[in-house]
Amino acid sequence: MTRVFITIDTELMWRHHVSGLDAVTIVQRSLEPAGVGIGWQLAQLRGAGLKATFFVDPMPCLLFGTEWMKRVVGEILDAGQEVQLHLHPNWAGAKVGDRGAAYAAYELIDYSYDEQRELLAGASDMLTAAGAPEPVAFRSGSYSASDDTLLALAELGFLYDSSHNGSEHPWPSAISLDRTQIAPVKHLGVTEVPVTLIEDQKGHLRHFQICALSAAEMRAALDHAAREEHVAVTIVGHSFELANRAGTRPNGVHVRRFETLCRILSDRKGVMTTSHFADRPELALGQHDAPLGPSMIRTRLRQAEQLWSNWVEERAA
Repeated sequence: MTRVFITIDTELMWRHHVSGLDAVTIVQRSLEPAGVGIGWQLAQLRGAGLKATFFVDPMPCLLFGTEWMKRVVGEILDAGQEVQLHLHPNWAGAKVGDRGAAYAAYELIDYSYDEQRELLAGASDMLTAAGAPEPVAFRSGSYSASDDTLLALAELGFLYDSSHNGSEHPWPSAISLDRTQIAPVKHLGVTEVPVTLIEDQKGHLRHFQICALSAAEMRAALDHAAREEHVAVTIVGHSFELANRAGTRPNGVHVRRFETLCRILSDRKGVMTTSHFADRPELALGQHDAPLGPSMIRTRLRQAEQLWSNWVEERAA
């Protein structure tokens, strides 16, 4: 049976900080934008009987304190879902109210091994201080991870990483795996669970993210994984991406994709099962799973839908 990891990167949006919004508004528009944020997503998952992993970035606590993170961690855990670690290191150098003038290096791979280990250990401590269990899985912000990242994670006791994204390889997703690697693999002391990819055009990879694939592409990718008996499918969402960029109204295209994805996975529980990393699910390692091949019809339909999303859903009042 194919394992499915629904992963939601849960973070405060740097762009809202840059635009000069106050802390309360930054939190609201990042985590609960337009009524389709974490609370709404948890309700959809609960209704479909699905498990999901919320990769939570605690770094903004350095600016805004911990109360916002305690609330979101509690909400996720109360809903029966899991919290794991996410990290955008640029927050380490930020200052309240300066509209993003001060910041640390954006990409985790721009830090040395020792610096990465320190950042990971500190972020993990902040996450557990907010009420989360000790994390066993990690995803880097912007998928930015290297072999040093995995070595640091292994030393800190992490079991899983899910940063490898072949569509962003070799930068900033810089782990020394093949760009088409989508099956879980033991690498440098941790189990790497890569983000699932499809080939949307010959030789061009696109990752399985809710705002990146159409419902038809998601359905086809899941059909392919089940038919070929893939070990795992790893899906990416974000706390904020079902709303427009300003976080002021729902993006109807993205909302419908999330709803459709939940229905598809609920209907396929006989061949696919959603999992938490903390369950330590049994995963066959070293399998040579291949991404779904291209279909110009699917791609053109998604491109048309994306134009609607960008020009209508994002701009409507």
